[in-house]
Amino acid sequence: MTGLTVVIAGSSVIGHTHAGAILRHPGLRVAALADPDAQANDRLARWITEHGGPAPQRHDSLGEALAAGTVDLVAICTPSGLHAELAEQALAAGVHVLVEKPLDASLPAARRIAQAAAHVEASGQVCAVVCQHRFDPASVAVATRVRAGAFGRITSAVASVPWWRGQRYYDSAGWRGTWRQDGGGATMNQGVHTVDLLLWLLGHPEEVFAYTGATAHDRIEIEDVATATIRFASGALAVLHATTAAYPGLGVRLQVHGTQGSAVIHDDQLEYLHTADGPDPSAYAAGPDQSSAAVPESELRGAPKPAEAFVTGHLRQYQDMVDAIDTGRRPAVTTADALLAVAVVKTVYLSAYLHRPIQVPAVLAGEFDDVLATLESSAIPSTATTR
Repeated sequence: MTGLTVVIAGSSVIGHTHAGAILRHPGLRVAALADPDAQANDRLARWITEHGGPAPQRHDSLGEALAAGTVDLVAICTPSGLHAELAEQALAAGVHVLVEKPLDASLPAARRIAQAAAHVEASGQVCAVVCQHRFDPASVAVATRVRAGAFGRITSAVASVPWWRGQRYYDSAGWRGTWRQDGGGATMNQGVHTVDLLLWLLGHPEEVFAYTGATAHDRIEIEDVATATIRFASGALAVLHATTAAYPGLGVRLQVHGTQGSAVIHDDQLEYLHTADGPDPSAYAAGPDQSSAAVPESELRGAPKPAEAFVTGHLRQYQDMVDAIDTGRRPAVTTADALLAVAVVKTVYLSAYLHRPIQVPAVLAGEFDDVLATLESSAIPSTATTR
């Protein structure tokens, strides 16, 4: 399928990333921008034309853009708290939808999107959520082997998102660092991609025990550091660490371990991979790194990363979106997948708030919605001793 017209709802930073991916896809065209900030629309429209794309129409709202002409796909790139409202609007208009992560800032709202997407799926509408790191060659190499049983029984994982965001980051926009529009802090905004990879590789999560704190920033409602242990239905255990208080910021690191193999993905590149030749690997044997046989040299840890690497991830997801629309199959990342990731993040917050382990299925089913509403009406207490 070629010539799909796209409306980008939200013309800020992530809208530019989506525009860059769309410009590189031969079957997609940015037809319109929808943002109440006219200057943001103008900046993005100018950037698109400077990079070889046709000048898009500019609208104050998604509703106006949907009414103005034929639209095939809406890319929702607004603050997280607006995702559900706009996704429901686009789905009701009969168009395909790609939602930036997370599915929404609110778990009940995220639940509504997933239900709406399931309702229209039979009609051929595709609704997906951006989890572009599932398409990284390193992630694909590990996931392929996990699913083939090459790692044996998956026993554990360690995931760390050690990033830095200065105070200026939170002060740069009124929605940053808020429950209503951000949906959480380092775990939701920065860590949800890594949470998604954990779920993709380890399966269904059962229980979470967590701590969170606001340790390095002022005037935020949410956490800038979180640590959690996640127990999976398979029996596997995972450690999750997410922070925006790790100056100067390091690469995201994900370790996956099993009875016959281990892998390390570092900053989206494959750092280490080894699987045993047979079902009875010898104890204490050193495992030679097999990474170079699993991914191209450019995807090995330490290889130079091109400037457009972030756009490339989105481009891969757009290709999956186009293929899903063209063939009628489900997208690789469904709203149900994204809903589970949001539920796990909210379970982290609930566990820290209630000081006890929390069952993920109960949170997913809505049994803690009232408690979440109470939690999200106040700020996470600061744990900083100095500023």
